[in-house]
Amino acid sequence: MKTTTVAPREQIGWIDFLRVLACFLVIVSHSCDPFVGKFDNNYPEFFNGALIGSMVRCCVPLFVMMSGVLLLPVKMDMPSFYSKRTKRLFIPFLFWSLMLPVLYYLYVNYSGIEIISPNILPEDYTLARTFEKMYTFVFNFNYDTTVLWYVYMLIGLYLFMPIISAWLVQAERRDIRWFLYIWGVSMILPYVQMAAPYLGYTGNYGNMGIWGICDWNPYGMVYYFSGFLGYLVLAYYLVHHPLNWSWRKTLSVAIPLFLAGYGITAGGYLLTQHYYPGSFANLEIIWYFAGINVFMMTFGIFIIVQKLKIQSTPLLRKVAGLTYGIFLSHFILVQWGYDLIYPNLPVPPAVKILLIATFAFSISLCVTWLLSLNKVTRKTVM
Repeated sequence: MKTTTVAPREQIGWIDFLRVLACFLVIVSHSCDPFVGKFDNNYPEFFNGALIGSMVRCCVPLFVMMSGVLLLPVKMDMPSFYSKRTKRLFIPFLFWSLMLPVLYYLYVNYSGIEIISPNILPEDYTLARTFEKMYTFVFNFNYDTTVLWYVYMLIGLYLFMPIISAWLVQAERRDIRWFLYIWGVSMILPYVQMAAPYLGYTGNYGNMGIWGICDWNPYGMVYYFSGFLGYLVLAYYLVHHPLNWSWRKTLSVAIPLFLAGYGITAGGYLLTQHYYPGSFANLEIIWYFAGINVFMMTFGIFIIVQKLKIQSTPLLRKVAGLTYGIFLSHFILVQWGYDLIYPNLPVPPAVKILLIATFAFSISLCVTWLLSLNKVTRKTVM
């Protein structure tokens, strides 16, 4: 079947717009975290954080889908692809893994600003702990480098892209849709697992996993179809096999789908907080990026933006090209914005969240732009 040829990135205005939008939504999401963390200690603030945070959960899936649009199919051999992508990812990843703990140490100990976030414990910001964070990143991210969880995940996707690409280019449209159907099943499994105990399931030797998961096997029946890989395939499918719907049909599908997904996400989050108070682990199930409800929101946004006739301008391309650096640098700026704005502006929580996000986005944009001006520092953000 004939597929659509994707234009070069500089000719895809909607992709540049979507990159900027998704980046801002990520920052809004992190700006909600201190408010969500209030739980029952300040329910109005928790409520506002949960509602806004639920609305922007599509941010990361949208970023992943953009990778699928821009990089699939892979048109080079595996060593060349890995070399090219590694150069772009590894230097920024290494730089910010080392720099963020240092910046947090300086901020906590020498900024002179009152730290009001409950996540900032003085004992975690000594020189010894800072040096420890600077080498243990090889195992995983820490609080200071929270945003880098995305880079670990993205590296995994990059490793698999040449493999999935070889299948995509020869697969029939029907075959890709079957993959997406099975992926859809994987997105409801967290909720099946939550419901199973109420139906009498007591686990397997104490492990509450389902469909083959147990203490000696974390890879269940649809494990290989689950997670962010589905968003890559979905993006490829929507671009190379476009829906070609009218605006009326697009909106009649996208808007109800987004609203339903948002209703499940926000309502489920609030209900989970009620039944499992004080537990981030249980709350996060509703916020899973690869959950069916977040997929519904993501799909709705993507098909609307994909249909927009957006002119690719130099300014839009420039800001879009800086989004990776903005993403990497914004987390500490959200902290700074929270410490400045939260206690000093007597405005509703929702307004505070948006002000913090705008502050962090603006400053991180300026920082990233300045770093991009030098050929050496440019490698840390682009």
